[in-house]
This record gives sequence, structure tokens and C-alpha cells, in this order.
Amino acid sequence: MNALGRHILVEFTGCNADVLNDVSAIEKSMIQAAQVAGATVISSNFHHFSPWGVSGVVVIQESHLAIHTWPEYRYASVDLFTCGETVDPWVSFEHLKQALEATYSAIELNRGALNIIKKSDYKPTNVRDSSNPIDTKNFKIARNVWFTDKDDMQALSLRYTGDVLFDEKTDFQQVRVFDTLAYGKMLAINNMVMCTERDEFHYHEMIVHPVAQLSKNLKNVLVIGGGDGGTIRELFKYNSIEKVTMVEIDEAVVNASKKHLPTLSTEFSNSKLNLIIGDGIEHVRNAKAGTYDLVIVDGSDPVGPAEGLFTKAFYSDCARVLTDDGMLVTQGESPMFHTNTFVELNHCLKDIFGIQKVHTMLFHATTYPSGMWSLMMASKKDISPKTDIDTAKTASFVKQKNLKYYNEELHSAAFCLPNFVKTLLEK
Repeated sequence: MNALGRHILVEFTGCNADVLNDVSAIEKSMIQAAQVAGATVISSNFHHFSPWGVSGVVVIQESHLAIHTWPEYRYASVDLFTCGETVDPWVSFEHLKQALEATYSAIELNRGALNIIKKSDYKPTNVRDSSNPIDTKNFKIARNVWFTDKDDMQALSLRYTGDVLFDEKTDFQQVRVFDTLAYGKMLAINNMVMCTERDEFHYHEMIVHPVAQLSKNLKNVLVIGGGDGGTIRELFKYNSIEKVTMVEIDEAVVNASKKHLPTLSTEFSNSKLNLIIGDGIEHVRNAKAGTYDLVIVDGSDPVGPAEGLFTKAFYSDCARVLTDDGMLVTQGESPMFHTNTFVELNHCLKDIFGIQKVHTMLFHATTYPSGMWSLMMASKKDISPKTDIDTAKTASFVKQKNLKYYNEELHSAAFCLPNFVKTLLEK
């Protein structure tokens, strides 16, 4: 080769759009593409582009392999620069062709033509000792890969190790587990954060304990969703509970948690648990009236299989299956991020239970959109959640069970709403 290096520009068309929008799949394919071509990979840096797509680069000892994807056009632009003749770039592109399920066209340029430039007598003063070379066989690749939970206007990004610990695309959704650097293992459904090891207790303690501390007769509980196991873990801290029925539509969520989230999935073997893999909406529709003392709706955002958990028909059935002094709690989204859903759900519950019997809680959820999350509580009987609590009893329970977020002071404070939230709910 009469040049210092080869620079090849490649256009991939007709790609699989889902692959183009999957930062983990793209990063893995790019590293493999470099390796199969004979390159020595030094590091990788990949992230989601806004609003869709992936950008990233694999730094190789011989130079680099870079990509940018446009899922909406099923198109990816890739370039590879390699110095010397040890790397066969066309092997890389054949590998990416298979990974992206695409066709491609390419232009090759010679860079640093030796008939134009001449070698000088320059010698660096800090040359590495050749007697102690880099061990390229055992060299660990520095990977900088980011998971992003986003919409068109805002996002949360978490860096993870680059490997996906669990990845299953079911009839309902894509379920994955990542090992993040800041928050430990993270469960994601359809690229939305469901929970992380570091902060899951914020959500799971708050969806259970405020309503459980107010309940006068907590024996038979129904949980819709909650496949990660965190909600039933908190429920089984109450000795009065005789039975918990959990209806989770996607067994993959349960399997992912059992395999990779042991601190959440501790109670799946509890003899008081009746785990049903099925449709929670259908279960409530067919359940007998007056069956449950408490119904907890622990679902994801109102898309995919969880969409039906945000309807008047569903919550009317939930009210019907409650005992005369029964209670319901449901995750209510973020007043900052999902304003319309937050308001509509609140009004829906008030239409069913009555204005005085529906109460809203707010709490910190650091890995959920906006960091502010809500829970909505409804009861068959009138209740004043700020005052109808035995603070001494709750304080003792909190200490005995070593709770990390909920306490007797936070209980009342959670029902104290900012003015902007009050205004939203009063409209």
C-alpha cells in the first residue's frame, strides 16, 4: 500500500430499525466487527442520539471504527480508518451487514499518500521501552456505554458495563437487565427504567407502607404487576397478611428478577404468595366482589400491556373487588413528566370512589423521569391519611423492619402537595 492508511466510508441501508436504536446491540456489533477484522480494540464510547439513533466510536490500536444511525430512515453511516495492512476492513463491513440486517455501499480512500508526504527524522524522546510491550491478548477494553430513558424533549442516562445480563423480547415487551456503574443492576422494560438496586426501595416502600399502615384489616391482598418482586417483599413484612395474589402478565420480568435482582426477589418462594402469570385486567374483571382488603397496582407507564391499567373500567373493577373498608394504591406517574396522565388518573379515581376518598402522595424517585413520582390512594371509607395513623406504632414498625425510605414523619409529609400540583388536580 503506497499510503499510511485506508479510510473507508460505508452506507448501510434497509437496516433493522430496532437494532439501529439499540445502543447495546450496536456497541457489541461494532466491537466484534473490529475484532474479526484483526484490529486490537482499545476502548468504546456509545450513547443514544436524540430523539432516536445511536452514535459511537470504537478506538482501535490501528485507529478507529465509528457509526451514526438513523432508525427512522433504516440507515447507518460507518467509517473505518486503519493504518498499516494488518486489518482487513471489508471483513468488518460484512459482519455489520449481518448484524444490521442491511445492504451496503462503500468508498475507499488512501490517506497519507507516500508520493506526497515524506518521512522525517523525528524521534520522540519518551519512547516506550520495547522490552516491556503491551499485552494485547489480555488487554481489557475500556467501554463507555450509556443506557438512555428518554422522550423527545428530556432524558436520563446511566452508564453501564456494556453487557446486557438479561435480554428477552416477549409477546408483550422487551425485558432487559443492565449492570450500571452508579445504580447497580437495573431492570428496563421497552427502554424505560423500572427499578435499580440502588434506589428501588424509594418506590417499593412507598407503594406499600403508607396504605398498609392505614389499613385496619390487612389479610388478603391483590398485586397487579410487580414482577420484580419488590412490592411483595415489603408486603410480607406484615404478619397479619394471610395471602397475596400477584398477577404479572409477563413471566420474563419475574425470571429476570429472580436471576439478577436477588434483593428484590426474596419473597417469590413465600408460601402465602399465589403467583399468577396472566392478565391482571382480566383477573380483576372476573374476581368476586368484596374479595380483597387491599389492591396494589404496580404497573409500568401507560403503554403496551400496561395501557389498560389506566382506564375507568379497570379501576371500577378494582373498587368492586375491595371489601367494605378496603383500599387501593396505584402508581400515578410524574406530575412533571406525565402531566395529563397524572391528572386524568386522579379524576378517574375520584369519579369512582368520591373526591374525599382519593389522596395523592409524592416521593423522590431518582431514576424515574423528573425525579418526582406520585402514588394515588383510594378507599371505600372516608379516611384522613395525614392524621389517621398511629405514629408510635409506625415508628416502631419502621425501626423493627429497618426501612430505608418510609417513616412516620414522611408518611404525613408525602400527602402535602406543592401548589402547582394542587392546581393541576383542581382543574
